[in-house]
Amino acid sequence: MRTTRFSALAVGLLILGSGLLASRALGQAQRFPPLGPLSPVPVPPDNPMSAAKVELGTLLFFDTRLSGDASTSCASCHDPKQGWGDGGKLSRGYPGTEHWRNSQTVLNAAYYSKLFWAGEVTSLESQADAAATGNVAGNGDPMMMEERLRQIPEYVRRFKEVFGVDRPTISMAWMAIAAFERTLVSKPENVPFDRYIMGNQSALSPQAKRGLALFEGKALCIQCHSGPLLSDESYHNLAVPRNPEFEDNPLRQITLRFQHVTRGVPETLYRNADQDLGLYYTTKQEIDKGKFRTPSLRELKYTAPYMHNGVFGTLEEVIDFYNRGGGDDPNKSPLMRPLGLSDQEKKDLLAFLVSLSSDQPLIVEPPDLPDYVAMK
Repeated sequence: MRTTRFSALAVGLLILGSGLLASRALGQAQRFPPLGPLSPVPVPPDNPMSAAKVELGTLLFFDTRLSGDASTSCASCHDPKQGWGDGGKLSRGYPGTEHWRNSQTVLNAAYYSKLFWAGEVTSLESQADAAATGNVAGNGDPMMMEERLRQIPEYVRRFKEVFGVDRPTISMAWMAIAAFERTLVSKPENVPFDRYIMGNQSALSPQAKRGLALFEGKALCIQCHSGPLLSDESYHNLAVPRNPEFEDNPLRQITLRFQHVTRGVPETLYRNADQDLGLYYTTKQEIDKGKFRTPSLRELKYTAPYMHNGVFGTLEEVIDFYNRGGGDDPNKSPLMRPLGLSDQEKKDLLAFLVSLSSDQPLIVEPPDLPDYVAMK
């Protein structure tokens, strides 16, 4: 009889404990914008969408003539078959240079209020401009790129149709590319988690559902990855380990020193330019050194490698990093602390993270590009 009473008490305590944990997780989740499917993509009033504009933007996105030596297109660093990044740990950079950051995917970039890893620009239009003209990206001269467009009759015709002008301008090219990029978004019907949150209980496996509870509770992911975009769009120093591909590559180190000079860092920092300073380049505040914008977790299955320096090649590595409480840095976020996840909990969390990706990757095949025609 005592055994029976003790067993009943143990079961009761176990149920109560589980309920308290679930309640705590729910309470934490309620402190942040709720997870859910993406809303319709925001469109600025000065660049309305149209099918013709998207078609033009598609061509321009794949056209290498929007670069300095006509070798680099948007798609060179944002390849549809590489998760709309370039697939490398660190970006390739313009010929003669090598970049020091990972080439971030443009999938769902239309939802960010600021773009690039440290939020340097505030629109897709300005992002396209900065990338195509930046010395270590496209390195294109705006006047030269504009003149190239004017020597392509098909582009002249299309710009006339879309913008009502007789001569293409480079700013209109950025508008068309931005319109195309606003179509590169996750569709709720294609994403298991979105289907689940919209009422299809079978869209997530039991393991992924356990992972969701961890995401909003013990694993603390919800603190930075909240809302439909699964990003707080804020900046955090996670003390991510250094990438040997930067440490051992003089060209990447040269590029970083160039960044230090152009962004006006103090002389002492320039001479010891051994790490990416992140948000500090904009604010010049010590507390912002090593901070980077929280990326969206959508489409993770297709967008490896991860982190601003591409140091992690798998989601398992990312989970292990967070479980350890991040790395070692004086500016490390206080949100980073050891999680104590078991091996099974890490597997459950991984199953949930994978459910944030579409069933199939979004692929756009490179279009046939129009040719130059010599003036007569």
